[in-house]
Amino acid sequence: MPARLPISTIALLAAAALPTIAPQMAQAAPALAPGSGHRTCTSAQLDVDYESGTTDSGIEDLTTTHAPAADASYVVQGGAHGSTHAVAHKVTLGDPGYFSNGAYRSESATDLHEASRFRPGDTDRYEFSTKLPTGWEDWSEGESANGEIIFQAKPANANQPSWLIMTKRNEIAFRSPVPNLQYALVADYRPHIGQWLDFRIDVGWAADATGYYRVWTRLPGQSTYRKVLELNDLVTWQPANPADFGYIKWGLYRAATSLEDGDVPTRVIYHDDVRVLDGPGATVS
Repeated sequence: MPARLPISTIALLAAAALPTIAPQMAQAAPALAPGSGHRTCTSAQLDVDYESGTTDSGIEDLTTTHAPAADASYVVQGGAHGSTHAVAHKVTLGDPGYFSNGAYRSESATDLHEASRFRPGDTDRYEFSTKLPTGWEDWSEGESANGEIIFQAKPANANQPSWLIMTKRNEIAFRSPVPNLQYALVADYRPHIGQWLDFRIDVGWAADATGYYRVWTRLPGQSTYRKVLELNDLVTWQPANPADFGYIKWGLYRAATSLEDGDVPTRVIYHDDVRVLDGPGATVS
C-alpha cells in the first residue's frame, strides 16, 4: 500500500499534468478477470445487477430517473462480465423530455435506499461498470471542456457532489469539487468505446481531515484492478447545506454541455454491477 499523502503532497500532484498521475500510482489488486461470468458480492449494502430486466433491478426503493422521456432510462441486452442485462441512460440537449431537477440529465439514484446511504464515519467501497456504446462521438476542439458526470456521490438536500467521475474531453476523470481536486483515471477512452470499463472507489467519509479517496480501474484486457489514485488526509464530508446522509447516482448529467457550445446533442451510456460494499475489505467473487 502506498504511503499516506499529506495535503502538501496532494497540492503538488494537483499541479502536475493529469495523464502522468495514474501511471505513477498504479498498483495491482486482486480481482476477477473480465469475461469470466457474472459476479456475486459479499457484505453488499447495495447490488444493482439489472438481471431482473427492469430499470430498478428489482429494488423497490431504487430511483430510476426523473426525466419524463420514455427512453430516458431503459434496459439493454448484454451486461458486464457475461451478464444478460444492463441499464441505459439517454439525454438529448434541448429536449424537455430529458430535463429534470434543473438540468439535462437522466440518472438512477439511491436517495431512498437506506442501506446504501453514507454518513461521516463510514468507510465504503463503490464499484460499477460502464460502457460508452458504439456511436459515442469523440470530443472535438471547441466543444465544452467538461462533459458528462457518469457517477457521483453527494450529500442530500441539494448539495454538490463530494466526488464524481466524469467524461472530460476524451478522458475519464475523477473530481472532488471541495476541495478543488481533479485527476485523469482513463487518459483516453476512445480505444475502449463499445467495451466495459470497471471502477472501484474506496472512501473514508470524514468531517475532519482523516478522510480518503482511493480509486482503481480495470480496463479491457486487464485481469486485475489497478490503483490509479490515492488521496489521504481529506475532509470528505462538507455539505454546504445541512444533510443527514449522502447517496450515489449514475447515468448522464449534462449540466456542463450545451447546444450553444456545439456539444453532441444526444448521448447514451450503459451501467451495470453498481455496488456499495461495507469497507475497503469487502470483496466480490
